[in-house]
Parts: sequence; C-alpha cells; structure tokens
Amino acid sequence: MTKTESLALYLGKHAPDNVAETILALAGAAAGIAAQIRNPQTMLDAAAGDTNADGDTQKQLDVLADSMIEDALRDTATSVYLSEERAAAVDLGAGDLMVACDPLDGSSNIGVNVSVGTIVSVLPAAGGILQPGKAQLAACLFVYGPQTTLLLSVGAGTAAFRMDDAAVFHLIDAKVQIPPKATEFAVNASNQRHWPQPVTLFIDQCLAGSEGVCGRDFNMRWVASLVAEAWRIACRGGVFLYMDDARAGYEAGRLRLVYEAAPVAMLIEQAGGRAGNGMGSILDITPHDLHQRVPLAFGAAEDVDRLQAHYHAAR
Repeated sequence: MTKTESLALYLGKHAPDNVAETILALAGAAAGIAAQIRNPQTMLDAAAGDTNADGDTQKQLDVLADSMIEDALRDTATSVYLSEERAAAVDLGAGDLMVACDPLDGSSNIGVNVSVGTIVSVLPAAGGILQPGKAQLAACLFVYGPQTTLLLSVGAGTAAFRMDDAAVFHLIDAKVQIPPKATEFAVNASNQRHWPQPVTLFIDQCLAGSEGVCGRDFNMRWVASLVAEAWRIACRGGVFLYMDDARAGYEAGRLRLVYEAAPVAMLIEQAGGRAGNGMGSILDITPHDLHQRVPLAFGAAEDVDRLQAHYHAAR
C-alpha cells in the first residue's frame, strides 16, 4: 500500500508521551497477536481449560493475547492492567496510567475465520479502577481480519490505521466521521421475542423504510463481533444495538462497560456518533464493578437518539 503517516508520527503530534508510548506498545502486541492468528502454533479456538472472570470458557488465543498485552505494557507508563480475562487488577509497578482491555473480543469466531480484535481503554491511574468513560485519555480497537486495522482516539477525534507487512501501522483516515443518519442497522434479530418495547419499536421503524417515519430504507448487518461491527460503522456509518432483554442474564445488558462499551463509546463519539445505554451516554456511567454489563447502542447520532427517546417514553 502507499505509505502515509505512521502511528508513531501521528501520536507524536496528538498525544502526550506517556499515552503515545503505551499505544505504540499495544500496537506491537497487536502485531504479534495478528501474526499468531495468521500462522498459529496451536489450536487457537481450543479451550484453554479455564474460565475467565465472567465465567466464559477461555480459548487458547484469549490467554495468549492477554499475556502478550500484559508483557507489552510492563515497559510503559502503565501501573495497572485491568483485563476482561481476569477477576482483579494486575499491578505493573510505577506509572501514571491504567489500561483496561478486552484482549480478544469475539473469540467464538476464531474457528470460523471471522474478524476478532482487541479493545483498549487508557485512563489516569490516579482515578482508581472504577472511572467513568469520560475520564479516558485514549481508546482504541484493533481488528484482526483480512487486514489488521486500528481505530484510535486520543481525545482529538478518531483516526483509522492499517498495518503493513512490516507490522507498522499507517494512517488511512485522520478524521473519521460517522453520518448522523444510518441506512444500516446491526442487531441479533433471532432474539426479537425477548426485546423490550423500545427496541421493537425502533427496529419496526427501520423496517418500515422509506414509507415510515425514518423516510429511508435500511439494510441489516450482524457479524456477532463487536470490533468488526464498530469498524464497519466507523467506515461507512450505521447503528448497532445490543440492549437489555428478557432473557436470564441479559436484563442489564450483556457487554462489559469497562472493557468494551466505554472504549467503543469514546471512539464513536469522537467520530461524531453517539453511544448510549437507552437512558443516556455510556461515557457518563461510573462502573460499580470491573465486570459490570450494560446495554449498548452506538453509531449514527440521530438514530441512537431515536432509540433512547423510545426508552425515555417507556419509563
């Protein structure tokens, strides 16, 4: 590909040294994870023989990615590592940053060659382990798919990068912008019978197309990989819903606030989109637990606002 500004140069212009150092270390770990996926030395989708902090069965790649990220952070300004794979914080020594991470999002897709990724939140260590998303200094997600890509915000917009054959990330879009109106929605329609009334109403309005209140037709997409959905919406717009529903264990949503929802919310909102839990901004929620789950809708601002208006009306 034609070489453009590298991630290192971008960070040198837009991020303080401690954040830049940490993001570059994470990029190095992501390059290593991508190499393992391309040329695995073991069965990456095999069970690792343990469960993570949420009770999910860990895959070999979950454990490997977690270890690679922890190792990469040890030589940075990161003093605390929070992993979706672990029950408690990991002390990395001196430093003024804290990193929260889902090391391998979408691990159920490993065996079927669907995009997986890594989601990262960078926070000030002085704020403690339970901070609202608006305290984030940076957020990023890496996607391991046909290409290895990076979506990054250091608080000055959202930028997109692609990794080359030398494992260097190069800028492909310095200012990602999500259109305010979606023409695609992402939702798991197989659970429709469990949805609350606001979600049903929202999707019915989308399906009504140009003849309905939205005045435009929609297509549906569902990859069942949060990183892949977020990357697509950053590239061409849309809206994603994974809300609360009536199933046991889903009453308060399913995605993890600290490790998934908050960093994705920063990336989306810095790109002009919106991210909410039905009642307000994801970025305003202070977690009460490291593994707290929340409903999540993100993408086109007008469509997320429309969904949240339905939730408010139903109260």
